[in-house]
Amino acid sequence: MPDAGVSDPSHVAHRDNHTHRDVNGGWLRPAVFGAMDGLVSNLGLMTGVAGSSASSQTIVIAGLAGLAAGAFSMAAGEYTSVASQRELVLAELEVERRELRRSPREEIEELAALYESRGVERALALEVSKQLHRDPEQALEIHAREELGIDPAELPSPMVAAVSSFLSFSVGAVLPVLPYLFGMTQLWPAVLLALVGLFACGAIVARVTARPWWFSGLRQLALGAAAAGVTYLLGTLFGVAVG
Repeated sequence: MPDAGVSDPSHVAHRDNHTHRDVNGGWLRPAVFGAMDGLVSNLGLMTGVAGSSASSQTIVIAGLAGLAAGAFSMAAGEYTSVASQRELVLAELEVERRELRRSPREEIEELAALYESRGVERALALEVSKQLHRDPEQALEIHAREELGIDPAELPSPMVAAVSSFLSFSVGAVLPVLPYLFGMTQLWPAVLLALVGLFACGAIVARVTARPWWFSGLRQLALGAAAAGVTYLLGTLFGVAVG
């Protein structure tokens, strides 16, 4: 009689497969958060300038300047951050590569001990470690994953990170400027469009969380509205003080 838990075809056919969300969010998370950053920061800048009773021309110039400054700042910061992290990782990989050449036995023992600590029998752990070390590049990849928590084949690109940050921030930051570029002279269309964009970004973020889309959207809308309200009030106070 076949084992119902292993060999029974009907059991296999009725097994419910399951999938998991990408807990890192993939490309969607940084793109959406970059756009939200651009939205909130430029909306706050423009409402602050508007609160000081500045002209619509001054407001749109401030918005465009805020877009350019913020996008370049994000790109430069992201490039530096990713490049520094990549350089550190490559340096550590070189250290590990040298150790694999100089002390292969110790590295085999180290990997075997790691597997043994996870419940693998000593003899089996040692045999698996020896087999994995037959290929130096494979051994390096495994040690990098186990000791450093990285995949040498998937190191991020500083240029890709910089361009992505620049574009995502710009997409968000341009939304509050658009009504002025199309001839509007009042602040409320810019605020309305920006808040709609923030709600949409929050709803999209819900794809990589367990929250309902409407909850994430409303939360981001409320945060953006609060930021705009505070900066408008500050702009009004500064305008009175300077005036």
